[in-house]
Amino acid sequence: MTQYIIRRLIHSVIIVWGCATLVFFLMRAIPGDPIIQMLGPEYTPEAADALRRKLGLDEHVLIQYVQWMGDILRADLGSSITGAESVQSAILSGLPKTMSIAALSFVIATTIAVPAGVLAALKRNSFADFAVSLFAFLGVSMPSFWFGIILILVFAVNLGWLPSLGYASISEDGVLEWFKHLILPSMAIGAGYAAILMRFVRAGLLEAMGSDYIRTARAKGLAEKRVIVGHGLRNSLIPVVTVAGIQVALLLSGTVVIETVFAIRGIGRLLVGAIFDKDYPMVQGAILVVAVIFVFANLLVDILYTLIDPRIKYD
Repeated sequence: MTQYIIRRLIHSVIIVWGCATLVFFLMRAIPGDPIIQMLGPEYTPEAADALRRKLGLDEHVLIQYVQWMGDILRADLGSSITGAESVQSAILSGLPKTMSIAALSFVIATTIAVPAGVLAALKRNSFADFAVSLFAFLGVSMPSFWFGIILILVFAVNLGWLPSLGYASISEDGVLEWFKHLILPSMAIGAGYAAILMRFVRAGLLEAMGSDYIRTARAKGLAEKRVIVGHGLRNSLIPVVTVAGIQVALLLSGTVVIETVFAIRGIGRLLVGAIFDKDYPMVQGAILVVAVIFVFANLLVDILYTLIDPRIKYD
């Protein structure tokens, strides 16, 4: 197991390096000059050349790449070329907001998906099964930004129960205000992912409940609850955990639109603004952080497999 984790860590570093390299060259392949956009009406060829030299954009692209890789090895992501702040400070400011939304969305999704999927599997072809399937269909079909706007109209505008915009810090505003600002965007994202997870829970449990070991457990006189939870549900969680691990990245990508709807300056909104501004260091730094999160989330999923099913061994 230890050797497997070491190998995966090495592979993860290679994958992150590949993502960073791809983003670096793709950003420079996009038509347009950020210098012209930065100078605006004050643009002159002389001012553009001076600013380009100051930012190091006059060097050959390969030299810029080697310099950037050297900065990464020194844990320096550089500075924004359209603003005065460093990439690290911008990411450290936006990452807690994005991760808070993604984490609460994941909790909401699993809290809804697991009980609903179990209910649908145990009550197969009943009204409850059809109701859960209908919810899953609506959840998959419903865009998160549209659902977010509906939540704002209902809970913020009409009822006035929750705030519609912004983010509250735990250290400055307290846990309650933090939660109140997160619940609507997290529900907007979590509902769609709950529908996806719920279908996998239902399908996995239906397959497990028809297995020989379930009949054996019942024949031994085990309580039905223990048969369902200890044997059926546990053995059906492998595909669910796989999908849940993949959805970590989808949750992070889903926050891009939701952060715009709810005016939260997280990693998603920061990344979109940097792409429009052709802010190379900011885009490269944000993508690098997202790639690291995604790669290590998949490594965590592989480790969880062995905890769920002890028969799985990594040689």
